[in-house]
Amino acid sequence: MSRDERPEQAIARLANGCKVAVAESCTGGALAARLVSVPGSSGYFLGGVVAYADEVKRSVLGVPEDLLLKHGAVSEECALAMARSVATLLGAGVAVSTTGIAGPGGARPRKPVGLTYVALVSPEREVCSCNVWPGDRQEIIERSIAEGLRLLLEHLEA
Repeated sequence: MSRDERPEQAIARLANGCKVAVAESCTGGALAARLVSVPGSSGYFLGGVVAYADEVKRSVLGVPEDLLLKHGAVSEECALAMARSVATLLGAGVAVSTTGIAGPGGARPRKPVGLTYVALVSPEREVCSCNVWPGDRQEIIERSIAEGLRLLLEHLEA
């Protein structure tokens, strides 16, 4: 990626037929918006699911109820399940998911505002990044988007 190339531009350049999908919670569709901001993104970006409510995570993405009860929606397990499901649902070769607490409310013991999980799933690998981002709601969302783009770009460069 060149110095003046945005991550989503590099992703578009490197996609080479790889079909991409997203499942978003805390980023509310903003990751998909960044991906489709690049001309030609329809050549690789299939679509996404914004699953903000747990009920949508269960009913649309098929995240198991017992997983949500045991680990919560803001967890590595949920992020990976969301990515796996949207990849299957849309027929994608790689999927990225985001889930977290953007704030200002919503914190719980051991789950502070800024806690996010960003996962990437492909046939070759599954990774999940856990971060506690500083800042306000918009900064946390932007950092989560940047992490999703970073994981996707790293995957395509491999």
